[in-house]
Amino acid sequence: MLKARRCVREMREYHSPLSGPTINLRLDMNENTTGCSPRVLAKLKSLDAKTLALYPRREPGEKLVADFLSVAQEQVFLTNGADEGIDLLCRAYLNPGSEIVVVTPAFAMYEVFAQTEDARVIRVPTGPEFSFPEQKLLDAISLQTRIVVICNPNNPTGLAVPRASIMKVIEAAPEAAILLDEAYFDFYGQTMMDQIGKLPNLFVARTFSKAYGLAGLRLGVMAGDKEQISVLRRMASPFNINALAMECLTEALADREFVNAYVSQVCTGREWLQRELEQLGFKCWPSQANFILCRFGEPKKAILESLRARGIALRDRPDCEGCVRITIGKPAEMERVIVELKQVLSTIPAAQQVTR
Repeated sequence: MLKARRCVREMREYHSPLSGPTINLRLDMNENTTGCSPRVLAKLKSLDAKTLALYPRREPGEKLVADFLSVAQEQVFLTNGADEGIDLLCRAYLNPGSEIVVVTPAFAMYEVFAQTEDARVIRVPTGPEFSFPEQKLLDAISLQTRIVVICNPNNPTGLAVPRASIMKVIEAAPEAAILLDEAYFDFYGQTMMDQIGKLPNLFVARTFSKAYGLAGLRLGVMAGDKEQISVLRRMASPFNINALAMECLTEALADREFVNAYVSQVCTGREWLQRELEQLGFKCWPSQANFILCRFGEPKKAILESLRARGIALRDRPDCEGCVRITIGKPAEMERVIVELKQVLSTIPAAQQVTR
């Protein structure tokens, strides 16, 4: 009987918690609830049949992105969402039995792709209040370490990692690929992109799914040393980026006014939502991303189910005890969350609402 590899057979299938038809406010996937730039939409509407009939060329887009990031074109590789870049990195550098070190809680796909390569996942839990576990991470690096993953700001906590800590990890593992996932960079503003070309084992991943509102087009970027990027390039399909994403890239990058306005909206909404949640007695962590991690505590399940019944989906984070992750939406959407949450809380016994 035909069988897949053992490591694949034993993997737990990952299911994205896509909302059902009764949900009209999705705040569980960190998507841009405003949508993409009007200039991107106009570009989509202008495309003709020939555009879809031809295989897309990735190189012009990589030149655009390289110039935008102030790196060389050979140091940039466009990917089918940031996920593909992570997958390629695991395929390129992990052997069966080798190790990938991940700070947890973390984005689930790091482990999924690592398990596909039959690698050992070394989980390093965050410190008190989800602080970055610098010394524990350094201690976890061994001769078997092939990849170290740092998400900055972290998903799902929203907390940022100090630059000095990142540099220590890079220096401590010169023979390992250091993946710095900067998916939420636009809301934080600090980056290690300036070290591309200087540190040969550093990879920086970015995505157009968040601040640019292009999650549906699946477009990401992996930047790194040109020799290492060439490894990923020859592993990937030559037509991994779809034509619509390639055609829209120019307008997405050019409309800085749209991106800046959205980022400003998120930062303002993030502060407002945290204040409102804290006034209700909930614990929140200071986020640098387009979401907030909030501890609902014992009544979490009842709150989530009641909000879903009202058409609102938040993300349960069982890996963060009693916590949920809430995407920052438009002001009216955030106001709706608080109004509905207050109504839900009025139906829950007061004794269960001690969350701090």
